Amino acid sequence: MSCVSRRSLLSAAALLATGALAACSGSGDAGSSEGGSTLRVGASPSPHAEILSDFAAPRLAERGITLEVREYTDYLLPNQDVTAGELDANYFQHINYLNNYNEENGTDLVSAGKVHFEPMGVFAGRSSDLASVPEGTTISVPNDATNEGRALLLLQEAGVIALSEDAGLTATANDIADNPHGVRILEQEAAMLPSTLADVDFSVINGNYAIDAGLTLADAVAAESAESDVIANEYANVIATTPELSDDERVRALVEVLQTDDFKAYLDETFGDAVQAAF
Repeated sequence: MSCVSRRSLLSAAALLATGALAACSGSGDAGSSEGGSTLRVGASPSPHAEILSDFAAPRLAERGITLEVREYTDYLLPNQDVTAGELDANYFQHINYLNNYNEENGTDLVSAGKVHFEPMGVFAGRSSDLASVPEGTTISVPNDATNEGRALLLLQEAGVIALSEDAGLTATANDIADNPHGVRILEQEAAMLPSTLADVDFSVINGNYAIDAGLTLADAVAAESAESDVIANEYANVIATTPELSDDERVRALVEVLQTDDFKAYLDETFGDAVQAAF
């Protein structure tokens, strides 16, 4: 994965509404409970940063909390920066990814609350009929441990491949037990999948990157079921923070505004079925 992040401040409107533009400090003081009411949150550009800036920031401003949003285009730095105290929280990852990250890195980041989930979809590239894929079809999937397994499970549900019984959520191409069409699984960085769609027959793309690329769930030739318990319990996107800040009033306020009926209505109006409430 790329280790380059775009740390753009997206919340200027909310900051002006409170009458001040908070400075970004690496010391961690600006976001502490004692140091003021600024909450620094790292997020993927869409839908996460968009949600924070458009929906959460003005509502937090009404509570006297300035929301400072920093965009990240990779899956590593947002967690690293929360652990280092550069951020108070982040909003980009699902539960399964967070748990796997903690296990691999010896960290103890926690979920402060479920917010939404983005059904993963299979999108057509050079081919269009997933029910009758040509021999030797190439299908690209995310290369990180949690999302590759999720993509392969979706391909299994679509009848393209069959995984071994013990493959589970962290399945890889090595766990494919039956491959009747000789499908070639191409592992790529998740963020790159939309830009390489024309080079493969199909691609299994994470919801946030599909949205960034202008793809909708209606474009997908197959998609995860929004009614699935696995999706709700394993792949709900969360507000992640440190154990010390999990009960911080600023973090709790953010979770509260993102778990309301108004927020459900906002998601439906803004993203349709591509982003759905997980609470």
